[in-house]
Amino acid sequence: MLRRNPLELWGAAAYELPVAEGRFLGRQQMMLNAPDAIRHVLVTNAANYRRNAASRQVLGPILGDGLFLAEGEAWRHQRRTIAPALAPRTMPLLASHVVGACAEAEALLATLLHRPIELLPHLQRLALSIAGRSMFSLEMAGFGAELRALITEYGLHYARPGLFDLIAPGRVPFGLARGRARFREKWLAFLDRLIEARRALPAEEGRPRDLFDLLSAARDPETGEAFTHAQLRDEISTMILAGHETTAVTLFWSFYLAALYPHAQATLAAEARACALDGAEALVALPQTRAHIDEALRLYPPAFMIVREAIAADEVAGRAVAPGTVMVISPWVLHRHRALWANPDGFDPSRFLPGAPAVDRFAYMPFGAGPRICVGASFALTEAVLVLARMLARFDIRLCGDGAVLPRGIVTTQPDRVVRFELSARKEAPPAGA
Repeated sequence: MLRRNPLELWGAAAYELPVAEGRFLGRQQMMLNAPDAIRHVLVTNAANYRRNAASRQVLGPILGDGLFLAEGEAWRHQRRTIAPALAPRTMPLLASHVVGACAEAEALLATLLHRPIELLPHLQRLALSIAGRSMFSLEMAGFGAELRALITEYGLHYARPGLFDLIAPGRVPFGLARGRARFREKWLAFLDRLIEARRALPAEEGRPRDLFDLLSAARDPETGEAFTHAQLRDEISTMILAGHETTAVTLFWSFYLAALYPHAQATLAAEARACALDGAEALVALPQTRAHIDEALRLYPPAFMIVREAIAADEVAGRAVAPGTVMVISPWVLHRHRALWANPDGFDPSRFLPGAPAVDRFAYMPFGAGPRICVGASFALTEAVLVLARMLARFDIRLCGDGAVLPRGIVTTQPDRVVRFELSARKEAPPAGA
């Protein structure tokens, strides 16, 4: 089940209990749904909880020693160095890349009206184009197909844990580990070519063009150290995967919910058509769209499971925690927990509108929480809101066929089957009072 679809792992009790305890392959596990317990593990005593060896073994070949997997002082150095490049002041620069890539995607989709289309690949290509422009000022035509092929290869063959990942991580050179090592060589060679192509672009004086400029110039504010080539490559790898794959599935589920609920879609379209959608400043005029994205992230969080391992003994929610205990926090379960949400399985964006009751910070965490919260969360939200608003301002989107679309956990929360949509040009709104 863990390999087929991790979202099926948890029974009904997991959605009701504040803490669920058990053993898996001889190791104590605790699943945390109580916000105070989650806060303790991710914030209050975060130094006592590290990523487990299985997570590092599964993700290391594609993410390397980048920010997502780094620990201790290495993580602190990377976080301090990267954070300024993704600060709110950089959003106008990055949003301009979103707008340019989205305009091209809109033009392509306008040629595919009134026919069934599989929308997810278009959204993946769009997210990839945005990643290429915002990170490297590069069109991804020369790299996109290879990048998608590599990510698909990893997702299908290496991203699911094998038995030895769970019982003896890092200690047995089994076939899956050898395959991951071969993949790592191909992946690094691809990244080197991508970086070389970016560095071959003519230099520009003045303000930075993209994240590559920002990261290349970044210095640790405490030590003054810059990234080495290997470190820069691992950070780029982390940003490509996090900023491309997770955004694409967030957009897919957002469009799926808009198609499933036409009245909600009409509300979003009216909001989008009432303002200019040409930069990050548009976000303040799009509260309904932002709430729709937030609700999509609640129902279908791209990162569906956070795993930590206790380094030393501790106490969580009144329970003794032995060294080596595996702590599991699943946004998939947490966001649908019966004790934390009214109508937890229902679609209700109003819960995220301005003026709605505040949601506990540790009951809703699509980007994680605490010191290790996703450093690119602001950019991801900016991108998702702008793309959804621009698309719905131009197109009316409907689902083709019947049948529920179920989520499946493969690196990110993916649809379990091919889903087709039909797009048509959105009609002009009637005059007021008509």
